[in-house]
Amino acid sequence: MLSEAVKQSISESVLCWLATCNEKGEPNCSPKEVFTFNGHSELVIANIASPGSVTNIRSNPNVCVSFVHVFKQKGFKVKGTARYIANDSPEFDNYFPLVEGMVGNTFKVQGFIIVAVISVSPILAPAYYMVKGTTEETQVASAKKTYGV
Repeated sequence: MLSEAVKQSISESVLCWLATCNEKGEPNCSPKEVFTFNGHSELVIANIASPGSVTNIRSNPNVCVSFVHVFKQKGFKVKGTARYIANDSPEFDNYFPLVEGMVGNTFKVQGFIIVAVISVSPILAPAYYMVKGTTEETQVASAKKTYGV
């Protein structure tokens, strides 16, 4: 399910957004700074400071994760079911090496949100399909101009 293009997009993105719902069905969407993939069917999101997301996943495992390259203005939306692995779980050590280079000594990882991927769909800025001649290069140039980079 996670193609090389999706994996590349994950590697190029600085944040992902995890959408969950609580037991009442109330939605929550929060940014996650440390995330990656495991093989072709799992997303791995470090719990740095995500008590609400973890609580929601325990009552409703259905989630949606999105990530977009800030300059290219394209990315992916991943839907799946999540489970939580606390840092005192024997499974924790299987996942920590995947994010160790990202966290170093900066963050204490409380656990991992593991998303079993069900579906993946692209996210594109409207210009890609509404403005003739739009390419990644023109989107990057436009975004850099907008952000003063």
